[in-house]
Amino acid sequence: MSTKDDGGPAYPVPGLEWSADFNGMSLRDWFAGQFLVTYLTDNVPPPEVIAGQCYAMADAMLAERAKR
Repeated sequence: MSTKDDGGPAYPVPGLEWSADFNGMSLRDWFAGQFLVTYLTDNVPPPEVIAGQCYAMADAMLAERAKR
């Protein structure tokens, strides 16, 4: 089973990076949430479509980030 790259923690607590309890959301989740804002319109697709597209964009952003 492969593990999806989540980009690591978005807002880790300095000095406690080793503990998952203090790392908050992943960078992938943060990217997806930022893309979600684009759906705040009158023509909102079904939630499962929005979620899939948000995480697809987050994955694309992480892939591009890894190239640099």
